[in-house]
Amino acid sequence: MTMLRDPGVKYAPFPQVPLTDRQWPTRTIIAPPRWLSTDLRDGNQAIVDPMDAHKKNRFFDMLVEIGVKEIEVGFPSAGATEFDFISGLIHSGRVPDDVVVQVLTQSREDLIRTSFASLSGARSAIVHLYNAVSPAWREIVFAMSREQVKQIAVAGAKVMRDEAAKRPDTDWHFQYSPETFSTAELDFSLEVCEAVMTTLAPTPDRPVILNLPATVEAATPNIYADQVEYFIRNLPNRQSAVISLHTHNDRGTGVAAAELGLMAGADRVEGCLFGNGERTGNCCLVTMALNMYTQGIDPKIDFSNIDRVIETVEYCNQIPVHQRHPYGGELVYTAFSGSHQDAIKKGFAAHGRQNEEHWRVPYLPIDPADLGRSYEAVIRVNSQSGKGGFAWVLEQDQGLKLPKKMQADFSPHVQRMADRLGRELTAPDIWEAFRTAYHIQTQPRHFQLVAYEERRAADGTRLFLGTIAVDGTQQTVSGRGNGLISSVVTTIEESFGLKIEIADYTEHALGTGRDARAAAYLECRTPDGRTIWGVGIDEDVATASVRAVLSAANSAVV
Repeated sequence: MTMLRDPGVKYAPFPQVPLTDRQWPTRTIIAPPRWLSTDLRDGNQAIVDPMDAHKKNRFFDMLVEIGVKEIEVGFPSAGATEFDFISGLIHSGRVPDDVVVQVLTQSREDLIRTSFASLSGARSAIVHLYNAVSPAWREIVFAMSREQVKQIAVAGAKVMRDEAAKRPDTDWHFQYSPETFSTAELDFSLEVCEAVMTTLAPTPDRPVILNLPATVEAATPNIYADQVEYFIRNLPNRQSAVISLHTHNDRGTGVAAAELGLMAGADRVEGCLFGNGERTGNCCLVTMALNMYTQGIDPKIDFSNIDRVIETVEYCNQIPVHQRHPYGGELVYTAFSGSHQDAIKKGFAAHGRQNEEHWRVPYLPIDPADLGRSYEAVIRVNSQSGKGGFAWVLEQDQGLKLPKKMQADFSPHVQRMADRLGRELTAPDIWEAFRTAYHIQTQPRHFQLVAYEERRAADGTRLFLGTIAVDGTQQTVSGRGNGLISSVVTTIEESFGLKIEIADYTEHALGTGRDARAAAYLECRTPDGRTIWGVGIDEDVATASVRAVLSAANSAVV
């Protein structure tokens, strides 16, 4: 089978919203919305094997821990498992005073009564009533007129109002969803919601929640924003309603639709952690909240230990969080490309050096440390990586800050290892390649320092007296120079006939405090014009420089 050559024959474009003076494009999000997690209901309905009570309790506790204040805990009329979990949660005493639980029910009298019964004894609760209002549902599913569909909503609202009145010890809140709002006529959605509001008689102090679901995402996010703004502008008694959004991700823009809907004037957002929901999922609360965080807005949800959140979500849903999922994926802060690695490495260096107030690191819109991630995994090395990648890994793992020209010298060694192994290189892989390339503690083939002492001659020159193991055999040697390094170079030439010329020298501390070590790097030239490098690492900076000369000598004879 193939796709239609002319999809216009089968599919009609979504109609525009009659809103010529829309205001939302000029607005920005400056504060977080009220958040509602639907993980325990919409998310639970979207998994092959629904969560049992143990998993739902674990998920609920995690939502409370990260600061979610409104949680849709289930669909109590769906069966005994759902009812018993909700009732048990209410009576467990685990619902904090500042957290409100919510349940969902279709607009049917028996289901509404069951929903209220599941919440018996709750301090505060939201009952969420819904019925579908779009033409496809009215005409195909229900075979009902507009008026008949509206009366379903009104009848349900009356039952909800009366059931709440029977239980005055609970602080009841009402929510109504004109289900399939995204594909319904705006005038009819307004008509139904107005009728529900008339029945429930909300006030500014006791508002009703009107939820506007993109049950099926059927247009671009700007169309949804137009629908939301149009609805809000034309809703009577707007001050007595909280406008809530519940977007789905059929077109892949559930988060964008919710963000634009907020700009259009909505007050509340429903969604699931990592976007789990029926079909392609719904608004990802992690993504939307952290999008705000990167704009300097506190989302009031705590993802400072995002890996723990992921662990809970994956365990309870039995669905892995994708490696590329925004903010939470295993690889979203990871660069394999050489140019990316170089930019990130320079960004971290500049950030540490300048101590800027605002975060500015290329390719990283958020500091991974803010989410509990370490920097070690930011740059990872494979056959596509450049010198910035392994240099970063060596700096993070070993504290080595390789001179730029030395990075170029070491790069072929890493490339050969990556090609040979055919996989990502780990920090131990790269360290082993570095040790081998520059003969660091590689016994017994090369020159190795056993012991030495330095003396100052009467004429101001330095005398190196040392014991060096050559191919495993120790030899006592000496040499004179203007400084320690030059005296060792002279010793190598006079004792072993090996001539090298020092072109550049750098050093730095490895760590801080009394246990800090030193690293020394030597760029050298050989008589035949080769450039070779030596590296020395030791607790003493002078000894590190001696080891660097011997390292260069080892490279010269290989």
